[in-house]
Amino acid sequence: MSEAQSTTRPVFREGGTNPYVPMPATVIEVITETPAIKTFRVVLQDELAMRAFHFEPGQVGQLSMFGVGESTFVINSPPTRMEYLQFSVMKAGENTAALHTLEPGDTVGVRAPLGNAFPYETMKGKDIVFIGGGIGMAPLRTLLLFMLDNRKDYGAIRLLYGARSPQDMAFSAELPEWLSREDLETVLTIDREAEGWEHKVGLIPNVLLEMAPSPKNSVAVTCGPPIMIKFTLQALEKLGFTKEQTFTTLEKRMKCGVGICGRCNIGDKYVCIDGPVFSMAQLKELPNEL
Repeated sequence: MSEAQSTTRPVFREGGTNPYVPMPATVIEVITETPAIKTFRVVLQDELAMRAFHFEPGQVGQLSMFGVGESTFVINSPPTRMEYLQFSVMKAGENTAALHTLEPGDTVGVRAPLGNAFPYETMKGKDIVFIGGGIGMAPLRTLLLFMLDNRKDYGAIRLLYGARSPQDMAFSAELPEWLSREDLETVLTIDREAEGWEHKVGLIPNVLLEMAPSPKNSVAVTCGPPIMIKFTLQALEKLGFTKEQTFTTLEKRMKCGVGICGRCNIGDKYVCIDGPVFSMAQLKELPNEL
C-alpha cells in the first residue's frame, strides 16, 4: 500500500453505508471450538448489503456487542463461500466474554471489511506452506479454503497446525477432511503426549524442521502466539525461506480499524490501514515493537 493510501480515511461501503457504523447481523450458528474459543456464523440483516458484501482473504471485521464494545477478528470464512460470515472469538476480556453469550437468533454488530489481504494473486503458481498455532489458525483457514476452492491456481499446499493439547485445537470438525484430502498435506501436532493422540508430538518449529518444506518457488504463511511465531521464523530461515517469502497477520493489534485512534501504530505504519497482513520483509523495516 502506498504512503498516499495509508493516510486516507475509509470510503463509504457500496450502497452508501457508513464504515464507522456497525451493520446489524443475525447469529445463525454458534460452534464451540475449545473451552475458550467459539465460532459465530452471521448474516447481515440487510439482504442487499449481504449480497453486495465483498472481501478478500485476510481482511478483518469489528464484531460488537451493542452497549459493551467491539473487538477485531479476521473473517475466517472464505469469499468463495458467502452463505454467511464467520468469526472465531477467544474469550479474553469484557467484549469477548459478552460475545460468548450469543446464541442463534441474537443480533451482533459488524464493521467490515477492514484492512488489507494476503497477496493471493502473487502466490499463484507457488507452493504454499501454512503454519498455524491455536487460534492463529483462523486467518490461515480463510486463505487455505480460498486456495482449495481455486486449487488449480496453486502448487503443493502443506498445512502444519499445532496446539498445546487436542482440546485446544480449533476447527476440529474440519480436521478429518483436511487430513483425507489428496491435494492437501496436513500435519497436526501437540506440545506433549496425550491419550489417544495419533499425530505428531512436538513444538511447531521443531515439527516444521522435520517436515523440511523447500523454499524453492514457495511462500510461507504463519500465525499464532508470539513465542511460536518467533521460533517458527527462525526455523523458516534455517530452511532457506527469505523474509520476502514469509507472511503473517497482526489483526490483534487493531483497535478502531479505520486509522482514527492511532493505537495500532508501529513506527509510522498503522496496522489497520497498512495491514494487518505484512511480509516479514516489511516488518523488518519497522521498529522492533512486536
